[in-house]
Amino acid sequence: MSRLSHGLSQLAVEDNRIVDTLTRQPVKLRGVNRSGFEYSSPEGPGALAKTGITEVEISTIIEVWGANIIRLPFNQEWALQREGYDPSWYRADLEAVIEMAARRGAYTLLDLQWLDSRTARGTVGGRPNFVAPLPNLDSIQLWQQLAAAWRDESAILYDIFSEPHDALPDDPVPLLGIREDGSTFSLPTPKVTTNEWQPWARQLIAAIRTQNPNALVFVAGTNWAFDLRGHPIPEMGGLIYSTHIYVSKGLDWDGPFGSLATSVPVFVSEWGGDDKDIPWGLELTAYFDQLDLGWTAWSWSDWPRLVEDPPRPPYTPTPFGTLVRDALMRFR
Repeated sequence: MSRLSHGLSQLAVEDNRIVDTLTRQPVKLRGVNRSGFEYSSPEGPGALAKTGITEVEISTIIEVWGANIIRLPFNQEWALQREGYDPSWYRADLEAVIEMAARRGAYTLLDLQWLDSRTARGTVGGRPNFVAPLPNLDSIQLWQQLAAAWRDESAILYDIFSEPHDALPDDPVPLLGIREDGSTFSLPTPKVTTNEWQPWARQLIAAIRTQNPNALVFVAGTNWAFDLRGHPIPEMGGLIYSTHIYVSKGLDWDGPFGSLATSVPVFVSEWGGDDKDIPWGLELTAYFDQLDLGWTAWSWSDWPRLVEDPPRPPYTPTPFGTLVRDALMRFR
């Protein structure tokens, strides 16, 4: 029995659309990222308290801004059941947000953002980077566990790994590939193309689908999720392909992801900018409308921000956040 989903319809893939399985009508998912769980540990007051997520905040995102999906980045180490560690407190906090959103009619896209909060995977802009280039064997176990625990929850969607990318020059962790039998091997170069990413993606998808065949699964591109060339994954249907778009990626959108959207569902799970990026954002949202793409903007609570820091009532939007809020409200 569903504990969290409040009667939200099960979603599925049909051609290049997401549809409601009961009505077969297209469903356009648009919303925001609510980051925080990737770096908010379950110790002490708990992850939910540390993120600052409240009923008022979720109500604002959904009922005021008009979102029907919240993407929730999380941390593998704190969600994984293993010897000597019980993730029930952390999972319960994730569930609290899922339930808040579902009660108001919105889905939650669970995003495997960090493998842990201890291992810097190189630096970006002089700051530690905790987004790994590829998942690991624990990621397979994690998705098996979560898909089994939440098998009946139609409100939960699965973003299997946030941002596959080339290993950074100062990333100290060896890069591993995976074989069909689940064994791993050292990759000869730091490059992560679809050749390196898709075998991992197959393993993560299978881990979910063996437990929950109806799960709606999102698969990122390479180059920090931006580039979907090389997808779809051969002989694996019913997937949504997820891209991340920021100003630094340039203005060629057709090649990396736009052309794929004519044949399979493409979803923009991250996009955002600062005040100076508003003209770019307007052009991008027009492109989304042209291709009828769903999306979740980054981020309600971290740079580049959609609301003023710290996020608290009345959740005043930044200039770029105003652009995102207006784009959401057009489709209410």
